[in-house]
Amino acid sequence: MMLRSDLQSITELIPNGSKVLDLGCGDGALLEYLVQKKQVRGRGIELSEAGVLACVKRGLSVRQGDLEEGLADYPDASFDYVILSQTLPYVDNPDRIVREMLRVGRQGIVSFSNWGYWRCRLHLLLTGRIPQAPDLPQPWYAAPRWQAFTITDFSRFCRQQNFSIDRQIYLAGAQPCTYSKFKNLLATTAIFALGNGSLPPPAAHQ
Repeated sequence: MMLRSDLQSITELIPNGSKVLDLGCGDGALLEYLVQKKQVRGRGIELSEAGVLACVKRGLSVRQGDLEEGLADYPDASFDYVILSQTLPYVDNPDRIVREMLRVGRQGIVSFSNWGYWRCRLHLLLTGRIPQAPDLPQPWYAAPRWQAFTITDFSRFCRQQNFSIDRQIYLAGAQPCTYSKFKNLLATTAIFALGNGSLPPPAAHQ
């Protein structure tokens, strides 16, 4: 089973047997992989009807819902990991979404495209036009609309909101980006594992 490079990196952060909630789970490819390969107890939330139907066909436990309405149905620390993959740029209240992730999960994993990537900067400089997101090309006017931000923006956001950054992974296309000093310039995609500082770190299930 082949996964997108950022999704593959996410799977490496999740121990076998964990309890996982995937927000904006799309067609369920990541959740299916985690269930089959890592024996997680997985659930998902997806807005689009097409995505929910695709998940159901995979035999996944997914409900249709809008992330903006919050995760009030879930009690505190009811999951080991809550995943938000390539979805944060499309939500109106990112601080609320991440805070809710860290309420219902012991750790939150967020991945996003980096508009600080050097090709994006060069494109804007030379053409005067907003570039498409690296790795996930989509015109600015297509639905759902996104808000561009960079690795530096997100790191600052986490500090301002008192979200602890437990681990960071950077990719340049499908390859790891090892030049951490220049990550905002060279990385196309970032994966952040976040904690809220008030819960113990998640442990692998036996």
